[in-house]
Amino acid sequence: MKIAIEAQRIFRRDKHGMDLVVLETIRALQQLDRSNEYFIIVKPGEDCCLQETANFHLVEVHCSTYPLWEQVALPLSLKRIKPDLVHCTSNTAPLYCPFPLMLTLHDIIFLEKKSGEMRSLYQRLGRIYRRWVVPRILSNCKRIITVSDYERIHILKTLSLDPKAIQTVYNGLDSGFNPSRKDRSIVGKYIPEEPYLFFLGNTDPKKNSLNTFKAYGLYLRKSQRKLPLLVADLEEPVIDAMLAREKLTDIKSHLYFPGYIANSDLPYLYTAAFAFLYPSLRESFGLPLLEAMASGVPVVTSNAAAIPEVAGTGALLTDPADPEAIAHALIALEENPALYEAQVRYGLNRASAFSWEDTARRLLEHYQSFMPV
Repeated sequence: MKIAIEAQRIFRRDKHGMDLVVLETIRALQQLDRSNEYFIIVKPGEDCCLQETANFHLVEVHCSTYPLWEQVALPLSLKRIKPDLVHCTSNTAPLYCPFPLMLTLHDIIFLEKKSGEMRSLYQRLGRIYRRWVVPRILSNCKRIITVSDYERIHILKTLSLDPKAIQTVYNGLDSGFNPSRKDRSIVGKYIPEEPYLFFLGNTDPKKNSLNTFKAYGLYLRKSQRKLPLLVADLEEPVIDAMLAREKLTDIKSHLYFPGYIANSDLPYLYTAAFAFLYPSLRESFGLPLLEAMASGVPVVTSNAAAIPEVAGTGALLTDPADPEAIAHALIALEENPALYEAQVRYGLNRASAFSWEDTARRLLEHYQSFMPV
């Protein structure tokens, strides 16, 4: 088969969730499948993080904006390739695609009522684009993949799809996340002291940054250790505005906020942390919580959306809308060494159930169902 995989954003420097999922999946497919011929269609960027192999070809497609790239440049490229299957990997796809189309629909958060203000213009425009495109392309998809059973059921109910049309394929986990990844020189680029609490936030309301800061303020009042909080992906002006609005400016001296953290540095930052905070309001999967677990770090996470499905019943699940509950879980980890060690063991065991090889095998099964007769 000739399989075209849309991977528009994997060469950009500041990669996030969906970009990393498609990148790791393709790398696993390269190790697994030597028979089919793949065309990985990307937008040129400064991080050339994927190499060609005998049956994996990189196709660079130039275009200025995401919508024009997907709706004009991508179809023109596909017309030249003439694939047996097109896999679009990040929620959207061309409105016109004359080839069999498979879509990974990670979530439909963009169709839901916003839980707060989106500060980023990029986020707002992306939401508008997805809300317009996705309902119009679903009838063209021969197969829809999503990343958790929670999301599958939610998509089926919301969009009234045929249950046979959408299947769950879990995300995997990079073996690079493990307790041996220790390097003080890397950690020191972001925070001068260890251990610390670690939070991956951003301006998307679903990440629950505001309640996380409230919980941290409560933690500081009750803790004997008063560990600092390392905050990724939030710039100082955004943090200042949140703290001022909630009268939490007194906690700022305990915060470190280096902005974007390179994915290659994350394993070291997980292993140096005392605990990882992931009290998200809405996740279709929740890959960072598995990364932290695999690194031997207890996770204080949420009982919402797909998180319990991924984290499992033994995880420290809290109400993400209750800062007191989040703070209580952190204090419990500090004051109860037996609980702490039990969470480390549980997390390592839970994370071992996920791998990108398994993800690639499941996807390959779906690809082969498109085999021409």
